[in-house]
Amino acid sequence: MVAPMAVSPLRPLLFLLLAAFACHADGSRSRYGHGHAHGLGVNYGRVADDIPTPRRSVQLLRAAGAGSVKIYDANAPVLRALSGTGLTVSIMVPNEIIVDLATSYAAADKWVADNLLPYLPKTRIKYLLVGNEVLSDTSAANTTWPRIVPAMENLHRSLRARGVSRVKLSTTLAMDALVTGAFPRPPSAAAFRPDIAEAVVRPLLRFIERTNSYYFVDAYPYFAWAGSNGTVWLDYALFGGDGGIRYVDPGTGLTYTNLLDEMLDAVGAAMSKLGHGGVRIAIAETGWPNGGDYDQIGANPLNAASYNRNLAARMATNPGTPARPGARMPVFVFSLYNEDLKPGPSTERHWGIYYPNGTAVYEVDLTGRRPVWTYPLLPVPENDAPYKGPIWCVLAAHAAEKLNETAVGDALTYACGQGNGTCDAIQPGGACFQPNTGAAHASYAFNSYWQQLRKTGATCYFNNLAEQTIKDPSKLAQTQ
Repeated sequence: MVAPMAVSPLRPLLFLLLAAFACHADGSRSRYGHGHAHGLGVNYGRVADDIPTPRRSVQLLRAAGAGSVKIYDANAPVLRALSGTGLTVSIMVPNEIIVDLATSYAAADKWVADNLLPYLPKTRIKYLLVGNEVLSDTSAANTTWPRIVPAMENLHRSLRARGVSRVKLSTTLAMDALVTGAFPRPPSAAAFRPDIAEAVVRPLLRFIERTNSYYFVDAYPYFAWAGSNGTVWLDYALFGGDGGIRYVDPGTGLTYTNLLDEMLDAVGAAMSKLGHGGVRIAIAETGWPNGGDYDQIGANPLNAASYNRNLAARMATNPGTPARPGARMPVFVFSLYNEDLKPGPSTERHWGIYYPNGTAVYEVDLTGRRPVWTYPLLPVPENDAPYKGPIWCVLAAHAAEKLNETAVGDALTYACGQGNGTCDAIQPGGACFQPNTGAAHASYAFNSYWQQLRKTGATCYFNNLAEQTIKDPSKLAQTQ
């Protein structure tokens, strides 16, 4: 069994070695000569208001050694920027049009004509993914879920009719497609959820098998480790199993040295239970956050760099998994940028290998060729264990500097309308009415809302207007 969560003493020492030299993200061919080498793929998300242009983004992809790129739509400027680069490309059909494409071949054919054909062959589109984690949205159970495979059938028919045979179709699924979710242990016991197994997944696997495509899974060891309540070593999640960390599946006797392999073999075991154990697996998303809220452990640049560097080095040798030794699989790291407009906890906005200004959060060679000892020093993490002190949710510093009174007012109104007596204290005559400013009242409302409702899933976000702090805002208010 895996020992309780801990940090191996070897890992910090390894990354505190001084770099022999640095590899700068200037868009040129690196000294490791990856050029068009087949490094890991990268998810190029654009839920942000300040990221570089598509052309500059392509330069950054190549500087990191990426071999492929996945986007969440069929954006024309991005696809034009990828033309002639040699990078293989995955595009995506938005969730909201799957039903239309399933019910109308003409609509599917038009989508192919408008969004895919204009860019072939100069843009090397290889995968067409129909929807993103659709099976995680239970509100779509009676509408979109049963239409996924019919939409894929119509798109496949259109591609064949137009002589396009190299583009493979699939869809992406999160680990919550399995009964045990993000941490299916032992892997051999994993199975698909009963609400999707027969009705959706079995037809999907039949289609994938018939068309020689892949099951695309979003697999994040970070979430499994962070939610393991101390039962998993951090190094085991970061591919540091060479230090002797092992897990043996009691059902198969297979030995695991890292958490990602467990997750992938769990998907394989679930597919086997439906009679399709031979379907190939691709990793649509994986990675590690480089930052997060105070109550999110392990989200920091060193862990993120360790995960992606080790992943690249590992996948360069095509090791497969214990249940599928030597299996080759497409792998896409999440993500190219820290995306500032993504909702939810702070980790959602901190998965990038680049900051929005194009500078590297940490250096990484996605071909896996760069020796670990050549990377420059990164700060030793301070959040690999849970933070035990008090935390408050307040108006974010950037929002306070350029106060958008309408946006802050809307957020304050929302917060005050939730919970019980959330904003009583900032009403005229209330104990916290002073200072009577929009910023002070917003901070009080955000915190009161969050403290009441955080255990039910509430986040300190408010459309990017809020942030966590460990400084008591009431004491700060008294000094103003």
